[in-house]
Amino acid sequence: MSQKITIGKLALLIASLSDEELQAFRSTLDDVAFCQGKVGSMNLQKVISAVETAAKRNRIIHDSLYRETHALYHAILEGIDGVTRGHPSIGEMSRTVGLRFSIVRGRPYKDPDEGEWIAVAFYGTIGAPVKGAEHETFGLGINHI
Repeated sequence: MSQKITIGKLALLIASLSDEELQAFRSTLDDVAFCQGKVGSMNLQKVISAVETAAKRNRIIHDSLYRETHALYHAILEGIDGVTRGHPSIGEMSRTVGLRFSIVRGRPYKDPDEGEWIAVAFYGTIGAPVKGAEHETFGLGINHI
């Protein structure tokens, strides 16, 4: 990446912006592959699947390469850990999430031998499955590919 903004910071920013707000920043995102999506569920597996599907559909990862899927999976789990405050379960604890997520793939180090990394960020709400009983949450996971 030629700019000073790291992939983690970009992922956090992208996850927190609406589609309209993101338009103002698109020209600065030329050095990274990224996508944005939304998921709401009481099922953690649905959250993981939504991110994985978005990464594959938007060609952020190659679905035929295990190491890329594996790196994404660990970044997702790390991000979920932040969302759930270290208790990676939602429905089992009568919690639901409404999340916007982003996936960013790039080269955060000057030395090209450091390779590519992937960041997954979540922003949204978590709480009891009762409208108005939720609060904001954020999570970030980063892993090398």
